[in-house]
Amino acid sequence: MKEKTKILIAPSTFAVIDSAPLELLQRAGLDIIVNPYGRKLNRRELTALLPGVVGVLAGLESLDKDVLEKSQLRAISRCGAGLDNVDLVTAKNLGIMVFNTPDAPTEAVAELAVAMMILLCRQVPEMSRALSEGAWKKMTGFQLRDKAVVIVGYGRIGQAVAQLLRPFRPRLIIVDPFADTSIQDGCESLSLQDALHQADVITLHASGDRELLGREAFSLMKPGVILLNASRGALIDENELLNALINGTVSGAWLDTFSREPYDGPLKSFPQVILTPHIGSYAAQCRSLMEMQAAENLLFALADLKTRE
Repeated sequence: MKEKTKILIAPSTFAVIDSAPLELLQRAGLDIIVNPYGRKLNRRELTALLPGVVGVLAGLESLDKDVLEKSQLRAISRCGAGLDNVDLVTAKNLGIMVFNTPDAPTEAVAELAVAMMILLCRQVPEMSRALSEGAWKKMTGFQLRDKAVVIVGYGRIGQAVAQLLRPFRPRLIIVDPFADTSIQDGCESLSLQDALHQADVITLHASGDRELLGREAFSLMKPGVILLNASRGALIDENELLNALINGTVSGAWLDTFSREPYDGPLKSFPQVILTPHIGSYAAQCRSLMEMQAAENLLFALADLKTRE
């Protein structure tokens, strides 16, 4: 009997909302290994699960050079837009096909970012916590109209955020040296340094893992800025953010990504900070679409490999 093609499903929540993507893979007659830990796999766990695995349906676990070179992988199908956790150079050198789902998370992440922005501008998290603790504490926030909202990263999600914000009539500033000038749609385009001087709200939607907001960047901000990060935890120096919250440079923040996840640090103690466990794409419609696209991409890759045999 011919041995079944072995694949690994790494995301711990895959097919929890909608079983159709998993059923699609099962109908293909694959030998499916499911993440047994119920959380993001670390390098050691991932390496232990990969022997004999030809294709991986990937989440945010690290598929770096060391992991890839120890594997027999031929295909990686990322369930999500970002590919920062995949060593693309090594994958190419090893002949590993890599796919992602860049469009599926766009609306869900953008909607959540705008929702968090409005909550922070009106100081809702702090008042909610105060009320829960027995204090009837009314605080005056601000509307977005005429405020400078800086969107760092003007790809799919950054553009969707700008589109959702336009009815609120803020002053939209984008920071993205690679942005297509034809799609700026009336937004101003500035360098990060110039934008930080003017920002009332900063929302991060950039790719990569290079730090953008460290000590120098926070020193450029005017007091009371709102900060949101729905992209990558490495973009913000969390210790400098802590200092900025203490000294009032940052009046409120939402973080959905962290330098180390799960997060368990001092930012949890601030009532003006919203922390969420990397759930930007966790809307039912988005997850169903994203997971189905990831499953289809993996099956496409496996079929392509079979034709080459």
